[in-house]
Amino acid sequence: MREHETTFIVQPEISEEGREALLEKLDGVLKKAGTERLFVEDLGKRRLAYDIQEFQKGHYLSLHYLDGGAVVKPLERAMQLEGAILRYLTILVEERTGDVEARKAEGVELEKARHERAVERAAQRAEEEAAERVREKEEAAKRAQEEAANHAREEKEAAARVNSAEEEVEEQPEAAAGTDAASAPEAERREEAPELDSPTEGADSDEEEDAQ
Repeated sequence: MREHETTFIVQPEISEEGREALLEKLDGVLKKAGTERLFVEDLGKRRLAYDIQEFQKGHYLSLHYLDGGAVVKPLERAMQLEGAILRYLTILVEERTGDVEARKAEGVELEKARHERAVERAAQRAEEEAAERVREKEEAAKRAQEEAANHAREEKEAAARVNSAEEEVEEQPEAAAGTDAASAPEAERREEAPELDSPTEGADSDEEEDAQ
């Protein structure tokens, strides 16, 4: 049996569950062809040499299996139909695998390590999400306090404006009354003042008397 390695790049935003579902589909192709699956290496996210479908990074996975070579084409065909897989490449690792059982046992250990890393990543993700939720709640509470403080300040300012307007309304009648009281004596003085003859009329009378 020859050992093959098919390395493929998955879109970086695909979740752990999405990658596991994808691997199950590929395992189905291997099982259907009677291929001996060894293990999967999770190489993690890496920067791409060039952008692929506008992605700058990709999640690298490497699938190892024992086969005479007939399964390579159907496996790559299945990868081609998967929109989440950006690129793939198959190489021949060993022309003839001597101790197949030893290689299988090695694959079991590598799979176990991969699953443990996956569990660790999931736990880390859960912690990060929990911390993010706590942070969002704290920020929401802070915003609510700020909005309440702003609302109270606006109500206080509105009340102050209303009080100021009422005081101005109360002062206006008093000012008008004061103006009327000040102008009343002057009007009375004008009414009481006697009418005087004009100087011209007096002068004309004297001239008439002299003429007589």
